[in-house]
Amino acid sequence: MRMSSQIEPFMKQVAKTVPLVEHFYSFQGEGRYAGVPSIFIRLGGCNLGCRGFGVEIDGVIGCDSLKAVHEKQFGDRWERVDDLVAIVESYLQKVDFLPDLVITGGEPLLHYPSPVLIGLLEFCCQKGIRVTFETNATIFIDFERYPIYKEMIFSMSVKLKNSGEPQEKRLNHRAIEAIVANVKESFFKFVVRGEAQEREEIAMITKAFGTVPIYCMPMGSTAQELTRYDKDVAQLCIQNGYRYVDRMHIRLWSNEEGR
Repeated sequence: MRMSSQIEPFMKQVAKTVPLVEHFYSFQGEGRYAGVPSIFIRLGGCNLGCRGFGVEIDGVIGCDSLKAVHEKQFGDRWERVDDLVAIVESYLQKVDFLPDLVITGGEPLLHYPSPVLIGLLEFCCQKGIRVTFETNATIFIDFERYPIYKEMIFSMSVKLKNSGEPQEKRLNHRAIEAIVANVKESFFKFVVRGEAQEREEIAMITKAFGTVPIYCMPMGSTAQELTRYDKDVAQLCIQNGYRYVDRMHIRLWSNEEGR
């Protein structure tokens, strides 16, 4: 079976390793499991640029995870690893409970066929660790070939026009349908300013998935920027039946790494 063209370019470098940008232990700052102590694994590579979010690092503009997105500028800082289980085990040794595991990026599902990643998921299933993928939901997963992904939770942060990406790149209905139909749990998570246009976009994207929860959170990479939009986003949620969620890690630590 031929792989999706969105994945194929990455597979030459991830057959035996995956690009690891960072790993850390903190708590989930957003979405359904906000506040839950979590181990984070951030993988490198993304199929979107999202310049519209306006975060700038070393002259590169995009989202608040720039260092995981742009390999050309930041790839020399990524570590190619062949074992993610050992990293997770090192954190488990420091606590007497099972924290969540959050796999994020970039776009972590670019690496979904990787044996390194699958090995980590199998380990987590055996241990009873809850795993959430933070994804832009543009990558179509072959769930029959890789059934381990059916046991995962998917936080689908589908990008809106405010990302600066064209619709044909940021919206893949087939990929969303596959996720919703196959996984044990999924939800939508949107970064917004609280504008009427965003409500129309959200309605268009989610109308076919009426039972999937919708979370909205304010745009910003600092506490000050969040405050600029948070009340408008809260009002958007109140008026449309969405679930407001703050970005607690940014509220506390802005865009500090390892948080």
